[in-house]
Amino acid sequence: MLDVAQKYIEKKAKMTNLPLILYKRVTKRDYGNIYGYTSKDYFETKEEKYAIAGNAPFLVEKETGRVVNFGTAFQVEEYIKAYENNTMSKSLDLYWYPDEDRFDYK
Repeated sequence: MLDVAQKYIEKKAKMTNLPLILYKRVTKRDYGNIYGYTSKDYFETKEEKYAIAGNAPFLVEKETGRVVNFGTAFQVEEYIKAYENNTMSKSLDLYWYPDEDRFDYK
């Protein structure tokens, strides 16, 4: 799952033209791992000018390898609960399929 998370971060880095880095802390669940990330410059310096907005945690599903994007409006626990209850809000980039390199809402 870590390889998928890294591939996803590399994709996001290309999309934003920012070097990104995964946090070492991973939340493990039976259904997958939840990762967080930030800009490499912020991670190394802790200077606010390098902080990025919208860097929501994401889940890599163990069974499918699909990436599920969480949001930043609520605590990550709320998104985990919504995922577990199958009540996540739909969005055009909710899921990322690494084998096809595409985003989708389902």
